[in-house]
Amino acid sequence: MKTIEIIEILNATRNTCLATRARVADTSWSRARGLIGTPALPPGQALLIDPSMGIHTCFMSYPIDVVYVDQSDRVVDVDEAMPPWRLGKLRFRAVYVIELPAGAVGKTGTQPGDHLNLRPVMQEAEVVRNPEPAIA
Repeated sequence: MKTIEIIEILNATRNTCLATRARVADTSWSRARGLIGTPALPPGQALLIDPSMGIHTCFMSYPIDVVYVDQSDRVVDVDEAMPPWRLGKLRFRAVYVIELPAGAVGKTGTQPGDHLNLRPVMQEAEVVRNPEPAIA
């Protein structure tokens, strides 16, 4: 059974919390799927996609805020309220991207140059709907 890392994302520059419960997408499948087919993120939740220099909102039904972050955990750029069915620009200095509920960037005052702190909160077991049978 695979575990999913859950982290907290703090904006150290502004002393604010971007997410209390962010899921990490660090496999090919989880990065490709992203938030496709999910309900809108509630306040405090996020998806961190690692590695990534850019995202799209194709097949999504709600806007999101996007934070692009470099290898030193500094914010490179932000997209606020990116609507569904958009292709974001690539940010070549970014190594990971955080997808947040629309409005989170404005509420926290997050902007390029801010330093983020990522703290592990817990790990959850991923539910496998149709597991392959064990070979005896």
